[in-house]
Amino acid sequence: MKITLSAAEREKHQISEANLNAAVRALWDDGFVVLENVVETAHIDALKARTLADLETILARPDAPFNFNSGNVQQDPPPFAPFLFEDVLFNPFAVAITQAVLGRHPQLTMYSGNTALPGGERQPVHPDIGQLWPNLEHPTPAFGLVVNVPLVDVSEANGATEFWPGTHHDTSFCVHDGSLRITEAHLSKWRDRRPPLQAALKCGDIVMRDIRMWHAGMPNRTDEPRPMIAMIHSASWWPRGQVAFARSAQTWLEDAQTRSGLRIGAHFVDDVDYLHHNAAYDFQK
Repeated sequence: MKITLSAAEREKHQISEANLNAAVRALWDDGFVVLENVVETAHIDALKARTLADLETILARPDAPFNFNSGNVQQDPPPFAPFLFEDVLFNPFAVAITQAVLGRHPQLTMYSGNTALPGGERQPVHPDIGQLWPNLEHPTPAFGLVVNVPLVDVSEANGATEFWPGTHHDTSFCVHDGSLRITEAHLSKWRDRRPPLQAALKCGDIVMRDIRMWHAGMPNRTDEPRPMIAMIHSASWWPRGQVAFARSAQTWLEDAQTRSGLRIGAHFVDDVDYLHHNAAYDFQK
């Protein structure tokens, strides 16, 4: 589902009850929702320029942090001014939806991103996290949401993520399983029931999804990288990881947390190395 906010909602930075209810229902029924045009394009442009400039450094690493294959690389956005924006990190519409789904005092537990490189392969279908317990008869309520902010327009051509609607309700896989690659038998069952789709996105859109929903990064068939910011909003009781930010951003970040109601386990350092701390992963350990 795509939700378009009214002029009044934008002016007040407050989502209406009707749109909030629609977003919550979409996350429960489908596992994802798109908020159209909720981030300033000037902020997107600034982040895009810096992200593409950083990409060369990341790819030059001998241990470049590829996700499943060399077509998709983990890439953090710069965690310091002038690249920190409230409508990205603390988007009021996304935070309101998070609070409605996850409860009071949600927390941001990851601030990162991924870039689909030209000529790459598709990822295997996977959830980022499985169900909390094995052998559940029914799924639990959501405990984590992934919030993606594309830095370019996204289409099937440049690698729009493949979503498998409804699969966040599938209880076949849990966090204790050794691999989160979805087997072909399970894919066939869901393909017949609710086939996958690729959601086109515009700069300024945000897509939110249940962290348990099956998805896959897709090949980028264009000549340009496709960068996207990825954040995780977690329930208040989820273990809080530390997210590194420049010490110079501490006052701004703490004030923004107070305004938004979204907490961050921020770790402030004088010289934050955001280009070298990610590692490659394959979800098989």
